[in-house]
Amino acid sequence: MKVAAVTDDGSTVSEHFGRAGFYVVYNIEDGKIKGKEIRPKASHQHPWVGGHEGEGSASDEGSFHDRMLAGVSDCQAVFARGMGWGMYQAMKQSGLKPYLIDIASADEAVRAFMDGRLVDHFERLH
Repeated sequence: MKVAAVTDDGSTVSEHFGRAGFYVVYNIEDGKIKGKEIRPKASHQHPWVGGHEGEGSASDEGSFHDRMLAGVSDCQAVFARGMGWGMYQAMKQSGLKPYLIDIASADEAVRAFMDGRLVDHFERLH
């Protein structure tokens, strides 16, 4: 199973999904973290990561959300400390489970997820 957290530094879960520049993706097997990697993520600041300028438009919310999620299409869940309603719905529609969390450390968030103690803070939607 793979899960991801949005990040700018590879270790801290970003407070805003759309502004984060990267994902840290964790590979979980047999209840243990077997590896992690940093993947680029399209963001509000860098909308063309993973695509080519001129492909659609950043104002085309559906395709923009698709570009933002392309890097985690092999994951089951994504952690952020905040996100907008549109992205939350886009994740759910793509089969990803969004978690809005209050844990800053990506490693700690994954451990909480694996232990079944990760709290989803729906009130962090904006």
